[in-house]
Amino acid sequence: MTGEHERRAWVGDLIHDEDADRRGIVADVRGGATWVLRPEYGPDRWTSQRPDRLRVIKTREERLRERSA
Repeated sequence: MTGEHERRAWVGDLIHDEDADRRGIVADVRGGATWVLRPEYGPDRWTSQRPDRLRVIKTREERLRERSA
C-alpha cells in the first residue's frame, strides 16, 4: 500500500487487533477513545484504546457488498 493512508477502524469494520492477536468486528467507539470489539462469530467483547493497532481487513461497506452479492 505504498503512498496510501490506512483508514482508521470504525464501527462495522472487520479488523485484526494486533495487541490481542484476535480478529473481530468493531461494535462501538466510545468517546473517540475506546474501541469495543467482538469476535466475528459467537459472544464475547473486548476493548482497545489503540486504534493504530487495529488493522482493517474489510470495511463495513465491503462486508455489506459481499453479503448482498
